[in-house]
Amino acid sequence: MPELSNIVESLAPSGIRRFFDIAATMKDIVSLGVGEPDFVTPWAFREAAIYSIERGQTQYTSNYGLLELRELISNHISSFYGVKYDFKNEILVTVGVSEGMDLAMRVLLNPGDEVILPLPCYVSYQPCVILAGGVVVGIETTAETHFVPTVEQLEAAVTPRTKAIMFGYPSNPTGGTLTREQAQDIVNFAIKHDLYIISDEIYDRLTYEGQHVCIPSLPGAKERTILLNGFSKAYAMTGWRLGYACAPEEILSAMVKIHAYTIMSLPIPTQRAAIQALTTGEPAVKDMVSHYNRRRRLIVAGLNEIGLECHLPNGAFYAFPSIKVTGLTSEEFAERLLFEEQVAVVPGTAFGSSGEGHVRCSYATSIDKIELAITRIDRFVKKNALIPPSLQPSKLNL
Repeated sequence: MPELSNIVESLAPSGIRRFFDIAATMKDIVSLGVGEPDFVTPWAFREAAIYSIERGQTQYTSNYGLLELRELISNHISSFYGVKYDFKNEILVTVGVSEGMDLAMRVLLNPGDEVILPLPCYVSYQPCVILAGGVVVGIETTAETHFVPTVEQLEAAVTPRTKAIMFGYPSNPTGGTLTREQAQDIVNFAIKHDLYIISDEIYDRLTYEGQHVCIPSLPGAKERTILLNGFSKAYAMTGWRLGYACAPEEILSAMVKIHAYTIMSLPIPTQRAAIQALTTGEPAVKDMVSHYNRRRRLIVAGLNEIGLECHLPNGAFYAFPSIKVTGLTSEEFAERLLFEEQVAVVPGTAFGSSGEGHVRCSYATSIDKIELAITRIDRFVKKNALIPPSLQPSKLNL
């Protein structure tokens, strides 16, 4: 048989899914692995979808998505961040942020074009660049800078082949966020070098201190930015696969070309659920954020007490503790913890080489399960004597 695509063959399977698949075959698992809200989609959203089916709304929509939904998205972004998009020509409803990301790369990149990516980053970013024929230029960030790249790092990474910079804040996997000054520095860098910006802001509403900085709201940013967002995280709608992309008309119309040939349009019931979410969902969002806030403080305190140093994430629902003190690699720590104590975490290397020495712990699960996970991690560390006495919690400056 003929060979398969060399590009696809070279892609590594998702590190997240590998551990999730192993955990699915085991009993008594406490999973801090997959980043999915443990809340059920609010009933009003589900009811709106059911009602649309009962009314026989099973046709195609505009390739762009329902006009009513796009207008609500435009008003939502304007209300929260003060940036206005033309809902007729600058907003596209997509199959989650993932499709928007793929479309952005395919529209912007020619073979060999470079995309700067701060690492660690969400697992799909690098493959999307590669599948579009681009070249990933990774910037390794650290906990010392709260996993935000410095201007000096950005300047060192840019070349004549650089076409864009892509990032997602609040961050998956680190929970890091951008200050307004940091975000403006990145925008100014993009302006200086005439680069596109792809900003994945799916966790924007899951910001716990201060307000999320929406990149296209900053001076000079909107005309060069593709904004990606959706309903999965804040509205507990992961399985609905509903996202959106906002961009200048010239860019968005190119994205719609590909979308029209590959997707056509999203199901009406899904879009009706999103309309309901934007219309009446704010109390549910605030309630979920309140729960996540309590959980993040609990898990970070627990990890630090064990001796696994962990900064307090300001966004998303992930803690990213350092496990360097144990002497194990991220893969070794995650695998041994899974088989010895039945706690599933994701090795930091699943998100890029700079994730080595860390594991990702999702706190999108119940307080009881977080407490049980902390108890088991503590037992795992102690029974294997993984933390030297000189670095026991009582000696740490936490």
